[in-house]
Amino acid sequence: MARPLTATLTEGSVAGQLRTLAIPMVWGLLATMSFNVVDTFYVAQLGNQPLAAMSFTFPVVLTITSLGIGLGAGTSSAISRAIGEGDSNSARRLATDAISLTFLISATMCLLGWLFLDPLFSLLGATPDLLPLIRDYMSIWFISAPFLMVPMVCLSALRALGLSQIQGYLMGAAALFNALLDPLLIFGLWGFPALELQGAALATLITRVLTFLVAFYILAARVHLLTYPWVAWHALSRSWKTIVHVGVPAMVANVIVPLATAVVTLMVARYGTDAVAGLGVAMRIEPLMLIAFYALSGVIGPFFGQNFGAGQPDRLARALSVLTRFSLGFGLLVAVLLWWFGGALASLFSEHDDVLKVAAFYLAVVPFSYGAYGLVMAVNAAFNGLGRPLPAMALSAGRVVYVFLPLALIGQWWLGLEGIFIATALSNVLVGLWAWWWLRHYVRIIQEKGLRQSNTPVLMEATHDSQ
Repeated sequence: MARPLTATLTEGSVAGQLRTLAIPMVWGLLATMSFNVVDTFYVAQLGNQPLAAMSFTFPVVLTITSLGIGLGAGTSSAISRAIGEGDSNSARRLATDAISLTFLISATMCLLGWLFLDPLFSLLGATPDLLPLIRDYMSIWFISAPFLMVPMVCLSALRALGLSQIQGYLMGAAALFNALLDPLLIFGLWGFPALELQGAALATLITRVLTFLVAFYILAARVHLLTYPWVAWHALSRSWKTIVHVGVPAMVANVIVPLATAVVTLMVARYGTDAVAGLGVAMRIEPLMLIAFYALSGVIGPFFGQNFGAGQPDRLARALSVLTRFSLGFGLLVAVLLWWFGGALASLFSEHDDVLKVAAFYLAVVPFSYGAYGLVMAVNAAFNGLGRPLPAMALSAGRVVYVFLPLALIGQWWLGLEGIFIATALSNVLVGLWAWWWLRHYVRIIQEKGLRQSNTPVLMEATHDSQ
């Protein structure tokens, strides 16, 4: 009989635990960010056409990645709450069924991508001369889709156990391996065939297959989080419903972020190519400045899930206090640094004065809202961990539709390009206040009424059928 799974996040220092969980994620996310940068760098050496062909694949890659992120959020939320309750059987059932659901969805995406590859990218605006190059890349990339999404869910399950360090190490190793394999297969070094764009896709496929094997081995053999996969359909569907309850809204919320960036880009485009280039430079720098917030949002969901499942609302309140202090303090530090050195950083990407002027203004103004934006990310993750995904989706959608767009239109009318960036900062601050108040209000309700999440009624039948 499998040993019980321990809720490791329900005791000890709240700040210490969050710090211990988040630090490995920072290094892992840095490595992951380098993954696409390295691919793009090597492909750029092949010429403009291969680089343009790869650029057309980004919307599809982003969509499939968003599916994996959403399913991972649903998996982490459900498993962490089950572990907090001390229900190891339900946690194992959820992890196993999450993998089967993810494999089914990713395999379907792979098949559809194969069947409709040319029509899909023609619809996205790819010209006939680029389609053969896109086909060379994506015909292999689509095969790698299951080996992208399934490890994402496996690693989310590990985060639910409080094992974020494993994800950090694995992400870092995968990025390094891909960076070493890329030039061998793209340019044909050391006796390897020169496969050019196909080589980039093949390097990605090989890296992801290895990541999948390692992640699955750890989940099955090291932490014993998987169980017998074959259960009755009605039990399986109940388990899947628990996962997608958080997963689908999380996926939608994740897609909203690049849509917001697209809206900003569209508004900036009316001021010319230099303005767009300046925004692009700032957008390259911004994710690196936000990486601590990304890491924290990746681990706060399991923390809230375990403590909610264990019925410890006071730890939720302390966690919110820690999140608030860290987000505002670290955000202010980053803002001051970019106020002084933002222009110098931007000059690493461009030498044109008009481009640098736009980038420098953005990096002098918007970063003063990074603390509030980081708080939004953390609050969204906390609500997902609590099994309440709709507030997170409402915050993400509201930030774009109800807050940013009206402010941006007013700012553009009043101050021009600078007004758009000021509106971006103000939107982050207002939504940050909204997010903080909403989570604080909900945590107080939990404290006063003693609410406690229970996965057991939903999964009791599934667990019984698996035994």
